[in-house]
Amino acid sequence: MTSISQRIEELRSKKGISRPAMAAALGFPKISIEKFETGRLTPNQEQQKKMAEYFGVSVEYLRGESNDPTTMDNWLSGNVPDDEPVVEIKPQKKTVVATAESGNNDTAPLTALLRSDAFKALVRETVVEVLRSKEGQQLIAKAMTR
Repeated sequence: MTSISQRIEELRSKKGISRPAMAAALGFPKISIEKFETGRLTPNQEQQKKMAEYFGVSVEYLRGESNDPTTMDNWLSGNVPDDEPVVEIKPQKKTVVATAESGNNDTAPLTALLRSDAFKALVRETVVEVLRSKEGQQLIAKAMTR
């Protein structure tokens, strides 16, 4: 798992900006970025939010809690990276037969499905596909006007 200090250094390096220049751009003390990157100081929530906005990533990505740099704002505006792999999951027909012996475990297969990584990937890909579509953009625009 990537730490916030590693992520800050990685994002700053990719942007090609020096520590003092980044501190100045964000309105932080000059030495703060060095302390953040070395782990001697952890940015507070407001500073994390500023840095995430500066780099165009989610706060969760900045913290190293996610490998998905997109933010909800990116999704809503359709700015989802085109280089994301498309996961196509074809439904398989499976028959679940309930028996009298199953008792209260009737929901166990459904619970396992909902918690599976494959299902989460399918839901995410479906949401992204809908948000990218013309109809999805129209629905979002309509919802935003209410």
